[in-house]
Amino acid sequence: MPQDHRPVRSVRVLLAEDQGMMRGALALLLGLEADIEVVAQVGAGDEIVAAAVATRPDVALLDIELPGRSGLDAAADLRDEVPDCRVLILTTFGRPGYLRRAMEAGAAGFLVKDGPVEELAVAIRRVLTGETVIDPALAAAALSAGPSPLTARERDVLMASVDGATVADIAVKVHLSESTVRNYLSSAIGKTSTRNRMEAVRAARQQGWL
Repeated sequence: MPQDHRPVRSVRVLLAEDQGMMRGALALLLGLEADIEVVAQVGAGDEIVAAAVATRPDVALLDIELPGRSGLDAAADLRDEVPDCRVLILTTFGRPGYLRRAMEAGAAGFLVKDGPVEELAVAIRRVLTGETVIDPALAAAALSAGPSPLTARERDVLMASVDGATVADIAVKVHLSESTVRNYLSSAIGKTSTRNRMEAVRAARQQGWL
């Protein structure tokens, strides 16, 4: 490990992972590193900002799909609430759309979970020095995939459709008229080249656009 990646003091890390066993294992393994200290562990996305404000970590290690609030949304909140905290996304879902959204939210790194913990420790040190750390294969895929074609409103409407809600239910959730919801759904279906809104949701999720 390059010497310049070692900070003078311990790196304070916040860990957000909804699977308890995975969270515990990561905390244990990172804790074995002499210069890394896990100062907070949370299992839901809506707990991240409060934990960060309370513990002031140097690096927040966030999963994407969390109950309460996604890690990507929390990353954007941390940029405003705890600006000195660097965000490193660690996820099972290496999707190009997720990478783009993570970078837009201010994340300093994006890694998938199938790598060794030693690489994760190095990545934590690197983002603390100001570097951006991205899984190389995912970076290449993101460049070839291009940006999401969905507008923010189309994303909102599709997200409100995830549980099979009716158009009327969606309209209430997103504060739009039913006719406007139908228009956004139709547009999203066309952009995802699918036949209905549930297929559009699946296609958008596979690309990491939701």
